[in-house]
Amino acid sequence: MTLRNALRVLAWLLLAGLVFATLSPIDMRPSSPLPTQLERAVALMAVGFVFALAYPRRIVLVAAIVLGSTVLLEVLQLASASRHGRLIDVAVKLTGASAGLLAGWLLLRFRDRRPNS
Repeated sequence: MTLRNALRVLAWLLLAGLVFATLSPIDMRPSSPLPTQLERAVALMAVGFVFALAYPRRIVLVAAIVLGSTVLLEVLQLASASRHGRLIDVAVKLTGASAGLLAGWLLLRFRDRRPNS
């Protein structure tokens, strides 16, 4: 398995984990010692970063998938009695996802511009 394929598998697994964490009952949601909003931002940053690395030539499509999934999952929380979707939560998540996508895109862009030694 190539590194690119491993990143693609990891990206989709991270997104699946995000779906579980977002839509599962609140008592099943994984947690960390980080403040809740920081936890959300870091999780989405990781998803965006890995997706950007996994699909470097499809950054617009990847951004649509990651950002669109983020909004959709937040809206779907409204259908759950034990969860709630809030604008501040989606704003924090979109900020984290965007930062991750940008960091991954920039990393690849500067790596590709580096002169060969």
